[in-house]
Amino acid sequence: MGIFTGLFRSRDKPKDRTVGSSYSFFFGGTTSGKSVNEMSAMQMTAVYSCVRILAEAVAGLPLHLYKYQENGSKEKAIDHPLYRLLHDEPNPEMSSFVFRETLMTHLLLWGNAYAQIIRNGKGEVIGLYPLMPNRMSVDRDMDGKLWYTYTRSSDEAQTMKGTTVKLYPYDVLHVPGLGFDGLVGYSPIAMAKNAIGMGIACEEYGARFFANGAAPSGVLEHPGTIKDPVKIRDSWNATFKGSGNAHKVAVLEEGMKYTQIGISPEQAQFLETRKFQINEIARIFRVPPHMVGDLEKSSFSNIEQQSLEFVKYTLEPWIVRWEQSLMRVLLSPDEKRDYFFKFNLEGLLRGDYQSRMQGYSIARQNGWMSANDIRELENLDLIPAEYGGDLYLINGNMLPLNRAGAFADNDKNETRKEENHDENTQDETVLELDKKRGNTGKNAPLKRNNR
Repeated sequence: MGIFTGLFRSRDKPKDRTVGSSYSFFFGGTTSGKSVNEMSAMQMTAVYSCVRILAEAVAGLPLHLYKYQENGSKEKAIDHPLYRLLHDEPNPEMSSFVFRETLMTHLLLWGNAYAQIIRNGKGEVIGLYPLMPNRMSVDRDMDGKLWYTYTRSSDEAQTMKGTTVKLYPYDVLHVPGLGFDGLVGYSPIAMAKNAIGMGIACEEYGARFFANGAAPSGVLEHPGTIKDPVKIRDSWNATFKGSGNAHKVAVLEEGMKYTQIGISPEQAQFLETRKFQINEIARIFRVPPHMVGDLEKSSFSNIEQQSLEFVKYTLEPWIVRWEQSLMRVLLSPDEKRDYFFKFNLEGLLRGDYQSRMQGYSIARQNGWMSANDIRELENLDLIPAEYGGDLYLINGNMLPLNRAGAFADNDKNETRKEENHDENTQDETVLELDKKRGNTGKNAPLKRNNR
């Protein structure tokens, strides 16, 4: 059996490393010849804009902890310690916005976001500190259980001791991105490094082009023999090289002639290539081009729809990752039955003022929103309950088909009752007058209803 030990391996046997924990080799050289990593990628404006848009969007959304009620409704769990921790201040050094912005930036650049969970003696979460993804590795022990290894630096918060620290899943908030094993995510920068590298090469080419005089390179031709060609070249460069010397008039002596040999940017479709690379990077992060400054195919009629699609198809998947990761680690098994985290997307899903008012009108008339529900969404003061602010109203002019005309019949019956009541009242009045006049005998007038 010892001979075949290395040939046959159990597929489901736990390994000492997860499949996706070593992804750093994806960074590095590209087909464009430019080295791409998370730092160099952020120097490109399109990448920086996409990362900033998504990070600030997630960080700016209100994050609440809710508790289920016995009647099936929910309410904000303001008294729970996790509510203030995530809504206001995860640790004494940063606000909730900065904390979530930092982790979302890590998630977009490295494909993973990590934070150390600080607990008290009761196991309650009292603090969250971001951890750098490039210093974290995810491994398994001999029993197949996950654990995290973090290499800390001296400039980090003193929340752990030692240079290399072993952390258990209980101590780490991990938000993974898209990956192959479901445990760790892969960096979008690493997976699309060739597209980003080409964008960096285009930017560098453009910068060098303008630095060299805003004109393609060429040759100086002389009809005779030049004793010191280097001196003439240096004199030419000193006079005409650089964007500051562009469009100067050159004076050529001794029959010299300037011949252009470079390819113009128009012929090389330089501008079109740069524009395409911006759209390519926006496509990586699924950000609408108009949000990174490309308004070529945008108009007043479709920008609002693109913004709504950005919330639905771009932000919402990231939000779900955050919500489920927070619930999985921060809540105890008993709390998971009663509590849940929720980002509020209502503000981003609002349309223009007229569309909102029309939607509120429909909701109000159909009885599933009160005046105070609407005013709360519009950040207006609530109407007191005694003035009907909490009433749910519904139109009463809609009936099942088999009861069509029921209101008309009721109205006719009510009208007849009122007419009979008026006639009876008038007869009673006449009888009273007759009694007073003594006309109660044979000559007494007849009742109206007998006439």
